[in-house]
Amino acid sequence: MSIEDPTATPDNEGSSAPEESAPQQEEGTVARLDEQELARAVEALLFAADEPLTVRRLRDILRLEDARVARRIVEALREEYAAARRGIQIEEVAGGYRMFSNKGFAPHVEQLRKAERRARLSQAGLETLAIIAYKQPVHRADIEAIRGVQVDAVLHNLQDYGLIRVTGRAEVLGRPFLYGTTRRFLEVFGLNSLDDLPKADELPMP
Repeated sequence: MSIEDPTATPDNEGSSAPEESAPQQEEGTVARLDEQELARAVEALLFAADEPLTVRRLRDILRLEDARVARRIVEALREEYAAARRGIQIEEVAGGYRMFSNKGFAPHVEQLRKAERRARLSQAGLETLAIIAYKQPVHRADIEAIRGVQVDAVLHNLQDYGLIRVTGRAEVLGRPFLYGTTRRFLEVFGLNSLDDLPKADELPMP
């Protein structure tokens, strides 16, 4: 016994004790974090998660014995964020917790989203938007005649992004909607007015 297990004491006699305690120690490593370390771990998990994390999920990830410990830590973090008026807040949604940007900074976040919308525009969206920008007011049939494809879905997307709007109706059969760009279009593309659009002969040829 002394050769195989020199650390053994009278209280842990028997060969089975070390085998049982070793995996328990490894599994409990995260659970034995102190309160501050647990708070930092919860903070990291909330930041990395793509969806709200329930206290049970946090308990399981951190290998805690009680979900109430996870809730206490999250609530303490939530109060800390709110008291410090940080740019990030922790909110309880859909039965779990998630990080959100502080509503007080919504105008700044909106500027970021505008730039992201521009980056997410498909080639079809950019082509359709360019036609509207240069030909406005223009109706759908004229846009489709230029592009050679249907543009219903693209027009809806551009309206959802707030880049185009209905400006009236064309004086032709059926009186279709006329489309033009919006103030947001100018903001997103950094234009003061439509006069700042590049001249057609200045555009690079495909």
